[in-house]
Amino acid sequence: MTIRENQKNKYCNTPNYDKFPFTSIDTEEKIVKSWESIAQTIGDLAAKKGGDKAVIVIETYQGVMDNELIAGLSSIGHTAFINTAELFLSEDKIREITYKDITDDRIFGFMTRLKIDDFMNADKLAAARQHVEKADGPVIVYGTGASRVAANPSVLVYADMTRWEIQLRMRANKVANLGLSNFEDAFSEQYKRGFFLDWRVCDRLKKELMHSWDFVLDTNIENDPRMLAGSAIEQGLKDLTKRPFRVVPFFDPGPWGGQWMKDVCDLDKEQENFAWCFDCVPEENSLTFKVGEDTIQVPSINLVFDQPKGLMGTPVYSRFGDEFPIRFDFLDTMEGGNLSLQVHPTTEFIREEFGIPYTQDESYYMLDAIEGADVYIGLKNGIDPKEMISDLHRAQNEGVNFDAEKYINRLPVKKHDHILIPNGTVHCSGEGGMVLEISATPYIFTFKLWDWGRLGMDGKPRPINIERGEKVIDWTRDEDFVKKELFNVIEPVAEGEGWREERTGLHRNEFIETRRHWFSTSVHHDTNGIVNVLNLIEGREAIVESPTGAFEPFVVHYAETFIVPAEVGAYTIRPYGESEGKEIATLKAYVRV
Repeated sequence: MTIRENQKNKYCNTPNYDKFPFTSIDTEEKIVKSWESIAQTIGDLAAKKGGDKAVIVIETYQGVMDNELIAGLSSIGHTAFINTAELFLSEDKIREITYKDITDDRIFGFMTRLKIDDFMNADKLAAARQHVEKADGPVIVYGTGASRVAANPSVLVYADMTRWEIQLRMRANKVANLGLSNFEDAFSEQYKRGFFLDWRVCDRLKKELMHSWDFVLDTNIENDPRMLAGSAIEQGLKDLTKRPFRVVPFFDPGPWGGQWMKDVCDLDKEQENFAWCFDCVPEENSLTFKVGEDTIQVPSINLVFDQPKGLMGTPVYSRFGDEFPIRFDFLDTMEGGNLSLQVHPTTEFIREEFGIPYTQDESYYMLDAIEGADVYIGLKNGIDPKEMISDLHRAQNEGVNFDAEKYINRLPVKKHDHILIPNGTVHCSGEGGMVLEISATPYIFTFKLWDWGRLGMDGKPRPINIERGEKVIDWTRDEDFVKKELFNVIEPVAEGEGWREERTGLHRNEFIETRRHWFSTSVHHDTNGIVNVLNLIEGREAIVESPTGAFEPFVVHYAETFIVPAEVGAYTIRPYGESEGKEIATLKAYVRV
């Protein structure tokens, strides 16, 4: 049976999930489109500010399509063009200095401390600087690290790129890693280098330059460039800290993927499945700003970099720096399969092994589930750890089946159950569930123990990490522990006419608090100076409002995740539209301080 036939989900038939949320910017600036207009606009400002000696810096993030940008900007008048790709160290040298961070591991590396300066040949860089100084006409310096050639340019253009678009381009062999020409490398190799190296290097440089951008260039859609004044982008980022907003979700298939999101989120029915939705992962997602009738897309991590205190609150910023610590995403196994059996590392392990200050504690909130859905959570009482690890190795090395039922606690789940998963807990979602995963945000640090003998989307076995996994499994997390501390530990908090509040988690070992509100009338909330992340887990529509009119009313739909910045303070949520007069629900997460 299909999802729609097998369950009574009243949100499938006419989905209203917004796949393309945007925030309007109140500015007199205009979004410039087409390469011809963009080149003209940059050239005009350069002539105005620098005259015959104008220096134009086009700083690029890893993943832009260099051929497209260089061709598109070629009509800007210039007497010299410097491409920083020619100023980098040799590829062999780059591989040598980055090896300690990239390692030979197929999945994991170490978060680099390298900067863009470490990639550049000092002699070539010095010569390029002299070339700029002696030029007898306008100069264009293009590429990652261009600002190192000309520190005080007449015009600084920042060509930004969102992480998910970079990954799509990697899969299509359209881009290479920083300083390399490895277009044909496997996606996993390019992604690992991007995650542990390139994006850290580019982000450090980005943060240095953000307040100096004359223009921000968006080339996420090939041959459809968009450009907006940096001052307008910065104003948009500041404005976002004063209102609720959504990031642009990204959907991706997987070997265990399901069919629920196709219906509820109105996705492409021709795709085999959708496994993930990154619905609130600021490092991965993007923001869309609308100016007039046009839009421009920027990485949502820019907001975290530019406005960390207004967005997250001073207590969260003081603890996590400019990293957004809460992640909401979807895991769809409806008519799909089990996730891989897995465990997340302890804080000590992830810090020592990978240079990450905190680990991926998480939880599964069952946004939906069909009859017979289940999760694997914790271990059976009284199992022998050595025997389990031995059987996992046999399954991996000899291709035999791993008897998960013998070792792993399996529990039936229904809609609105909440399963808490502190680090060290063996777990995975079974088939038939739609999980809203609420977690801390170290991204890829999952140790897979068993993947049910299947292949990945690339037709290759998915990486298994039994050796690391056995070092972090907490063997006390058995059936008794799960029942007492991890499964539906629901506590009433407060109630009033037409509403009630419950604490649903997370576990005391985790730093995220979650509160569920059921309501048929307006409910008062307050950020109390701490960023709130919410999802409308029941109900077709709700409206978020300011008691003082500080921001425009903000409408959210079923299953949409939205962020309420710390700076917002007081806000209310009530049923809206077709949900008026009905009981609906939100789940809210925030950092305990």
